Amino acid sequence: MSFVSNSTGAFFERSIGQMADLRKTVERLQTEIATGERIQRGSDDPIGAARLRAVTRLEVRGATEGENAARLEQDLSETSNQIDGVVSILQRARELSIAAANDPVGENGRAAIADELEQLGEELFARSNASSITGAPLFAGTAGEPAFVRDANGVVTYNGNSENGAVPVAPGTEIERSVTGQQLFEFDDNGTPNSAFAVLSALTAALRGGAADPAIAAQDALAGIDASIDNANRSQTVIGTRLAWVESIQQDQNSRAVDVAEKRSDIADTDIADTIVRLQQTLTALEASQTSFTRVSSLNLFNAL
Repeated sequence: MSFVSNSTGAFFERSIGQMADLRKTVERLQTEIATGERIQRGSDDPIGAARLRAVTRLEVRGATEGENAARLEQDLSETSNQIDGVVSILQRARELSIAAANDPVGENGRAAIADELEQLGEELFARSNASSITGAPLFAGTAGEPAFVRDANGVVTYNGNSENGAVPVAPGTEIERSVTGQQLFEFDDNGTPNSAFAVLSALTAALRGGAADPAIAAQDALAGIDASIDNANRSQTVIGTRLAWVESIQQDQNSRAVDVAEKRSDIADTDIADTIVRLQQTLTALEASQTSFTRVSSLNLFNAL
């Protein structure tokens, strides 16, 4: 009797354990089908789980670089728009300077030109302190303050720094987000620092009687205006090159994102057809085990009695 009892107990334990394992397998396969994910826990596939963690790191880094590139594109696009406006202002100032250099304009004409030049100076100052979509000054470098300030006498000075600030957009690749106000608005005038603001301000004052010969002053101002236009055009070329670079990088980012997604799918996604087949096989095995257990356990019980 002891032998029968021991054998029966071992049979029950073994059968119950086998059916419990089959039920766990059924539940795991059902979860894989429901979620579409093959790896629910690291223990399901340790090697695959390790590869999946590596892919996740690539996804996180790619997402960060993608966000950086998107913000950088916005900053560079806004910078380009502002520089376009600066060029338009300076070109209009050049037209007015040429007109003021002509004697037929007369005193009243030069006064009207001075009024428009003053307005252009205000527009130029406003554009110099333009901000990005996030509110950061575009032309102040990495400084958080307005790029240019104006004192009580109307003198405009640079208030930023010389660092543009680089944004990481790809492994080993950083791109500067703008140009500084110094690069855009200031230039060297035969060894003397000068700026577009100073040129327009001096010309406005000259046309309002601040120069003995306003026509000559207007003619002389052309060199400074042309230098300012050259500065702005160079800056626009730099920004345009960076924008093209960012667009190229974004295309690469999209391609890498697709590759990483495919890797994740290969590692972690459920093969629905295969999993359904394995689920059906496991359910069949479980049903057979349950039927066999019922029959054998009844026979063992009868024999024991």
